[in-house]
Amino acid sequence: MLAPTSHSEPTPPRVPLVTQPMGIWKSLQTSRRNLLAIIPDLATRQPMVSGRTGKRWHMVMDPDANRRVLLENLDNYPKSLVTKNLLRPAIGESLFIAEGAHWRWQRRAAAPAFSHRNVMNLAPIMSGAAQRSADRIRAAGPKAVNFLDEMVSLTFDVISDVTFSGDEGFDRDSVHTSIDAYISEAGKLSLFDILGFPDWVPRPGRMFSSGGILNMKKVADHAIEERSKRAPDGVPDLLDLLLAGEDPDTKRKMNTAELRDNLLTFIVAGHETTALTLSWSLYLMAFDPAVQDRARAEAQSVLNGKTATGEDVANLPYIRQIVDEALRLYPPAGMVSRTALAKDELCGREVLPGDTVILPIYALHRNHMLWDNPDHFDPDRWADAKPDRYSYLPFGDGPRICIGSSFAIQEAVIVLATLLAQFRFTTVVGKVPDPVMIITLRPEGGVWLEATPLS
Repeated sequence: MLAPTSHSEPTPPRVPLVTQPMGIWKSLQTSRRNLLAIIPDLATRQPMVSGRTGKRWHMVMDPDANRRVLLENLDNYPKSLVTKNLLRPAIGESLFIAEGAHWRWQRRAAAPAFSHRNVMNLAPIMSGAAQRSADRIRAAGPKAVNFLDEMVSLTFDVISDVTFSGDEGFDRDSVHTSIDAYISEAGKLSLFDILGFPDWVPRPGRMFSSGGILNMKKVADHAIEERSKRAPDGVPDLLDLLLAGEDPDTKRKMNTAELRDNLLTFIVAGHETTALTLSWSLYLMAFDPAVQDRARAEAQSVLNGKTATGEDVANLPYIRQIVDEALRLYPPAGMVSRTALAKDELCGREVLPGDTVILPIYALHRNHMLWDNPDHFDPDRWADAKPDRYSYLPFGDGPRICIGSSFAIQEAVIVLATLLAQFRFTTVVGKVPDPVMIITLRPEGGVWLEATPLS
C-alpha cells in the first residue's frame, strides 16, 4: 500500500490518501484507524489500480467496470465470506447477506413495501420526527450542539416508528443500545476482512458479545408475533407491509425469523446511514453559508412556516442537490469489496478466481477523470446533466441497489428543509469533523454546530 500525503486546499475535510508504498503491517495499522486511508491517491486519477497485500486486489473506479461487477456479471462477484460472517450474527440471511435465489425471492417479496406510494404514506412520521428535533434544538438554547448525536436520535425515531409503530411492548431503548454495541464491535473490521483473508487468520481486537444481539432479536421476534395476530390499524407501517408481502413468482412469504432479520437490517442500516448523510449535509451548509442561505430561501418559500411534508420534497430541488453532493463527498459506504469466483476482465486487466475486487466509492466520487473539482462542495453540479450512474454509487446499483434509497432521500430532504427554515447553522471554531471509515464513513469527533433560531 502507500503512505499518506497531506493537503492544504480550502475544501471540506477529506481523507488524506496515500502516495508511497506501505508494507502489510503498516497497511493493517492504518486501516484500523481509517479504512479509507489505505486508498492510493492514484485511485482518484486512474480507472483501476491493482496490487498485492498478501493476496491480489483490484480497486475499480471505471463506470463500465463497475457496471460489470454490479450488473452484467453480478453472480461472479458476491460479498466476501468474511463480510457475511461479520454481519450474519445480527442480521442473518437477510437481503444484505443472502445471495442467488434466496436473495431474489426476498427482494421480490420486500420490494412493494418500498414503493413510492408506501414511502409517501410514511412521510408524516418523518415530518413529526423532524419537528421534534427542531423543538429539541430550540430548547437547547444558544450553545454548540453535536448534530451527529441529534441526527442519530432523529433517524432512530423515524425507523422505529415506521417498523414498529404502535407497539407499546417494543423496547426501543434496548434495541438502540444493542445496535450501538453491535456496530461498535462490528466496527473492528480489519484490512484482512476487506482483502478477503480466510476466517482463521486472526483479527486484532475482534471480540463479539452475543448478549446484546440475542436480546435485540428477542425483542423484535416478540413484536412481530404480536403484530401478526392483528390487522393493520390505519396506514400500514413497514412491518405490516412485509407481513403482507410475498414473492409473486413462488408465493413464498417471510417467516418470523426472516422478517426479523430484514427488519433489523433496515433498522441498523436505515438510521445510521441517513443520520450520517444529514450530519454531513448540515456541516457542509455551515461550511458554505451562501449555499445554506440559498437552501433556506427555497425551504421557507415552499414551507410557509410549516413542517416539510412528503409532498414538498418534489418542490425542494436545491436541497435535494445538497443531499446528493453530501452523499458524493461522504458516502456512508465508502468502500465495498467482492471476491471473484471465476476469471474475468476489468479495464482490460485479468481478474483471477479468488481476487478481491474493491469498489472504493470514496475515491470513485472524487475521481478527477469523472468529476470537475472533485474535492469541492458544489451542489450546482447536480442542477443539469446527471453523471454516469456507475460513477456515483452511494446506494450501490444494479439488482442489489439499496432497497431503501428513496426512503432515505425523502427523509433527508424533509428533515433538512424543516431545520433550515427555522435555524441558521454556523461552525464551531476548532471543531472540524474528521471523515473516518470503520464500517461507515463517520465524522469522527462529531458535527458540532451552533443553531440560531430565526424567530
